[in-house]
Amino acid sequence: MKASDLFVKALINEGVNYVFGVPGEENLDLIESLRDSPIEFVATRHEQGAGFMAATYGRLTGKPGVCLATLGPGATNLVTPAAYATLGGMPLVIITGQKPLSFNTQGRFQIIDVVDLMRPVTKSSHQIVNAQTIAAWIRESFRIAHKERQGAVHLELPEDVATEEVTSWVINPGNTDQPIASPRSISDAVKMIEDAQMPLFLFGAGTNKKATCQALTQLVNSTGIPFFNTQMGKGVVDERHDLYLGTAALSGDDFLHEAIDKADLIINIGHDVIEKPPFLMKPDGAKVIHINYFPAEIDNVYFPQLNVVGDIADSIQRISSQVEVSTHWDFSFYRKMKSKVESHISKYFEDSRFPILPQRLVQIMRHELPDDGIVSLDNGIYKIWFARNYKAYQQNTLLLDNALATMGAGLPAAMMAKILNPNKKVVAVVGDGGFLMNSQELETAVRLKLDLTVIVLNDGSYGMIKWKQEEMGFKEYGMDYGNPDFVKYAESYGATAYRPDNDEEFKEVLLKSLNGEGLQLIDLAVDYSLNHPILNVLLKENKS
Repeated sequence: MKASDLFVKALINEGVNYVFGVPGEENLDLIESLRDSPIEFVATRHEQGAGFMAATYGRLTGKPGVCLATLGPGATNLVTPAAYATLGGMPLVIITGQKPLSFNTQGRFQIIDVVDLMRPVTKSSHQIVNAQTIAAWIRESFRIAHKERQGAVHLELPEDVATEEVTSWVINPGNTDQPIASPRSISDAVKMIEDAQMPLFLFGAGTNKKATCQALTQLVNSTGIPFFNTQMGKGVVDERHDLYLGTAALSGDDFLHEAIDKADLIINIGHDVIEKPPFLMKPDGAKVIHINYFPAEIDNVYFPQLNVVGDIADSIQRISSQVEVSTHWDFSFYRKMKSKVESHISKYFEDSRFPILPQRLVQIMRHELPDDGIVSLDNGIYKIWFARNYKAYQQNTLLLDNALATMGAGLPAAMMAKILNPNKKVVAVVGDGGFLMNSQELETAVRLKLDLTVIVLNDGSYGMIKWKQEEMGFKEYGMDYGNPDFVKYAESYGATAYRPDNDEEFKEVLLKSLNGEGLQLIDLAVDYSLNHPILNVLLKENKS
């Protein structure tokens, strides 16, 4: 058997359904081996699109997604998706080609050390130099990518190695259970919770798994302890729950942080310091229990007093079965804060000015989307408004990146979500800046016949950085740019496109696009003028 055929056979053995990528001379043997396999090769228009789609496959399924590129510039274009997956805890296997090891007639053309380049942004990076080791390296790569903390793994397959004749064999995945927390750490956690006066649950990205979501809902219901979440932990427990206090869209000095600052114990489940901190620890502040697959990494804003290390769902179930509701728990302040937070974030829900306010956009989308509808965000100032104001009712129904926080991932992530959930409504919400970093993937979405809605928030500037520039006291400079006609641009790819002139028209075209066929794009003018008075001035007053 040719080595590239064995490579594909090993991918099939791992349950791979898709390989996303851009072809190149050095991976043609592998692409040829994919031709007659049950794996679908999805050609994207940029390697970043392939990497973001594969990483999102890993995020949504829990199984490593796979992407493919050639050497040199193809491989360097996958560095950002590698970091996106590794920081975001998404299992991903990256495959790149390389010039022949034995005899290369092209000198140093396009050759860089991709293996070393990938090491800082992956869990493992390796060049296959012997075709007989392919089966072992595929199995090991998928094991490493899937092992907590999940992330990206890179394999380089040189052109001549891919053509070698090899023995046909693969290594079947074994059943590997997650280690469980020690009985002592569980009992210590139970005692700390029972002894606390104002305990508070925090749910992070690591809880975004079905079994964990179910265990957390049971824990909240049985204890009656209020909870909040990080941006990447949205929806792990239905945010319509009476005990939901809000989402930490900022690290401090927000209205929600009044409740956080009152807590004497925060039970931090599934969050680690790679995602932007939802609160900052202080030496004289609340104690923290860290419940995760791995111990806490200590820094100057996170130094938990107890680590409960092991399978999260198992830890939660054991704590839930042992903890007793304490009569001295006092959640009256949390209830007051919940009312205050909800009053604050709903203030502009009915404001119909146009260009549209992000708060109004969120309100319309939450009203029109079904409970299981999926919103995929790119990165921009609107992400804060969605994190704060958009209530997620189910896990993985608000997809955002609060780890690498890269621009350009929102559209490819939405495309992957739609492929995996063809019967659900999926909407990509992207800023005009991030959209144009990977807008060419509109062609991929059209070619794949995806029924997908894309909302481009059009303000002609890098809105997040403009807000930061203003917050830091700098004069406005270097943030504005021009845009193409997004309606004509989308139509040139074969999409249907709209440009509403008011919020009522936006609601109409949103409903039309959600129920329409094929790719639907909405060019939506957005007004960020209230960012400063709400996110800066009011928060500083709150802090004082």
